[in-house]
Amino acid sequence: MKRQHVPAVIAAAVAMAMTATTARADRCDDLAAQVANQIGGMKVGRVVANTVALSHPAVRTMHLGCRSRTVTNQIEASAEGKRPSAAFYDATAGAAALVFTIPKKDTLSGIIRCVKRIGLLRGHDIKTRYRRLNIHCTRSKTVTTVTISRNSDE
Repeated sequence: MKRQHVPAVIAAAVAMAMTATTARADRCDDLAAQVANQIGGMKVGRVVANTVALSHPAVRTMHLGCRSRTVTNQIEASAEGKRPSAAFYDATAGAAALVFTIPKKDTLSGIIRCVKRIGLLRGHDIKTRYRRLNIHCTRSKTVTTVTISRNSDE
């Protein structure tokens, strides 16, 4: 009799483990869908390794990275050229405001502040904090990239 219960317990444990991992992915997918619904022109792309690809006409690439051990969520966006357009700032700030639940005005100010610091004197790799957000801006000859995240302990 005892041997008949062991497979049932194992099957129940496997089922619980599978539902726990899908629930985490569903939260990430739901967040990406919410961002796409709130921002005009934003579309949800493929999900790869806890990262959801987002697309917008003003943004070259955009990714929503979901919760890990060290960060809560992460938005990474890149634009063509050294000077991103106002539409890029608007789309990136809107996505960050929805993901981190802070006012869009604050995220927009933080992104603009970080990108403006890139240059000859400070270099092409800037890390700054603004309103409890970690903002990392990099620039190459053809692409400007902005990454926004928040530490998990905040």
